[in-house]
Amino acid sequence: MDVGFLMAATTQSGDLAEIARTAESLGYESLWIPEHPVIPVVRTTPFPAGDGKLPDHYTRWVDPFVALTVAATVTRKIKLATGICLLPEREPLITAKMIASLDFYSNGRVIIGAGAGWLKEETEAMGAKFGFRWRRLREMVEAMRVLWTQREGSYEGEIIRFPAVLCDPKPVQKPYPPVLLGAHGPKALERVARTYDGWMPLAESAEQVKRDVATIRKLAANHGRKPDSIQITVFVDSDKGVPSGDDLKRFRDAGASRFIPFSQKLVSDSAAGKAPDQLRHFAPLIERAHGI
Repeated sequence: MDVGFLMAATTQSGDLAEIARTAESLGYESLWIPEHPVIPVVRTTPFPAGDGKLPDHYTRWVDPFVALTVAATVTRKIKLATGICLLPEREPLITAKMIASLDFYSNGRVIIGAGAGWLKEETEAMGAKFGFRWRRLREMVEAMRVLWTQREGSYEGEIIRFPAVLCDPKPVQKPYPPVLLGAHGPKALERVARTYDGWMPLAESAEQVKRDVATIRKLAANHGRKPDSIQITVFVDSDKGVPSGDDLKRFRDAGASRFIPFSQKLVSDSAAGKAPDQLRHFAPLIERAHGI
């Protein structure tokens, strides 16, 4: 099992290049950076965690692709991941080119953790209709895959359309960088099974993950896909300390191939400059994961 590290890259989170070098030197398999392009001043949508109040650091998040490019230039092995990228709020042609360019310069290290978004006011400020965000997300992924794999790519969806275009460079990864869906519930499992290369839930328990992975694999087979090809990355609440080897084994046995310590407090602390301390704190996970 691999171990990744998620941090909120902000104007106050410190030297990102040094953080990326430290993560790689300690043996972390992947570095994950989340996205919120804008936060509307007037909003009524509650934050879906804690007391419903949006933490202040969300207004200071940098663009994840710029941040991951910084990380790419000072590392050689660690994978570079969005966690998550709000694809419905982006334009497909430029986004596809940006991802392919990062994959090219990083020699095939990009992972796209994608989501539809929960903040209605943000989605609509960025020009997308909130009620159609799931359809737009699926069409974004389908359209980018066309651009990544075809010399003259065109797409005709219900929302996204463009004529045949030339869009280079192509990604180093073949056929393209994996796109993992961050979402929950029965509809999410069906979406993963039909369209995505993996699933990245906030895991309630290993038991629940095991049940959901079994459902995804069954649905994937029904769609004519290879069930074992779908990557499972779990984000696990780790506020109470460094998870044990037994904890990791339970998630591994449930179908997960990547484990990422997570909590709102950890994200807030990383945004405030504590990522280097967090990297060292969770480093024992790496040896434990390799030992199971």
